Amino acid sequence: MDQQVFIFDTTLRDGEQVPGCKLNTKEKLELALKLETLGVDIIEAGFPISSPGDFESVTQISKAIQNTVVCGLSRAVEKDIEVAAQALKYAKRPRIHTGIGTSDFHIKSKFNTTKEEILQRAVQAVKWARKFTDDVEFYAEDAGRTGNEYLARVIEAVIKAGATVVNIPDTTGYCLPDQYGEKIAFLKNNVSNIDKAVISCHCHNDLGLATANSISGVIGGARQIECTINGLGERAGNTALEEVVMVIKQHKHLGLFTNIDTKMLNPLSREVAETMRVGVQPNKAIVGANAFSHSSGIHQDGFLKDSLTYEIINPDEVGADGSRIVLTARSGRSALAYRFQKIGYDYTRNDIDTLYQSFLQVADKIKEVQEDDLHALAKAYKPESITA
Repeated sequence: MDQQVFIFDTTLRDGEQVPGCKLNTKEKLELALKLETLGVDIIEAGFPISSPGDFESVTQISKAIQNTVVCGLSRAVEKDIEVAAQALKYAKRPRIHTGIGTSDFHIKSKFNTTKEEILQRAVQAVKWARKFTDDVEFYAEDAGRTGNEYLARVIEAVIKAGATVVNIPDTTGYCLPDQYGEKIAFLKNNVSNIDKAVISCHCHNDLGLATANSISGVIGGARQIECTINGLGERAGNTALEEVVMVIKQHKHLGLFTNIDTKMLNPLSREVAETMRVGVQPNKAIVGANAFSHSSGIHQDGFLKDSLTYEIINPDEVGADGSRIVLTARSGRSALAYRFQKIGYDYTRNDIDTLYQSFLQVADKIKEVQEDDLHALAKAYKPESITA
């Protein structure tokens, strides 16, 4: 039987950390309601102690969300945890997300302390959080660069202290997919009480591997992925929600599923881009403007014969506007005939052969041949050919 991968959306927390992406409470609340409709399992609503505005946002989201878990972030500091609990007091299903750095980089450079001290602080943070809720997630910051033996010790200790989810972040986006997958599998096989917690992947995209690492993580045994719409987040961003969801949906042999309504992916992507004032790169997987565009003649010919030759996802499945045949100097005759037919011209193969030479002259001068250009070509060629 297929197993569920829980989708933990941190667009409103980690995604909002992008410079210029600050959201007000009203904007956060509107997006949170959309994320619940999308089907995410957990919404990380903010970092309550970081500012009065974030505290208010987490409070208002807690009041409005009916079914999805609402999560507040904290450091391994008692005051942080108390403030997070206060902001979450109206939540139907509250979760406190607390943790501390576990790599040598963090232990020595950031905290100037020892592994034993970090272990104790991790356990104490979970115990504080458990006073307020039964749903406590612990993050081992920079787990990607933490030795597996020590990481396993920390994870075992925090689960014993009451953590119900253990987050294994590749905070710097350093890991290769096989390394990250092996790290998750190591925890699965070497932490005696791992069956009492869900393992979560939180991968950054510094080397462009966030999606690959998250998928390797779930193959290794993780059952939660932390991600953002459009892959927004610190530096090079986070794992993109739309990517991991569609990887899981496409690769049914993994035996996994999510509760995401994939038809909402493109509309919500556009809304997030607009609200957060960060455009989506055209070649972005799933939600980019060119994700379902075809401009190469070889691709266009194959696509027009059978869309499956060059599209593994039906645009309707992800709420996209449909496939586009884009006319450029690289396009072929079949694409030209198709586009002419779409705007009302019924040409023979000989007509297209003749028109194609004129088309190439135009296409060499401009980046993309538009509908008006086609009408001009048709008019110059044979005005009586209009059928529509």
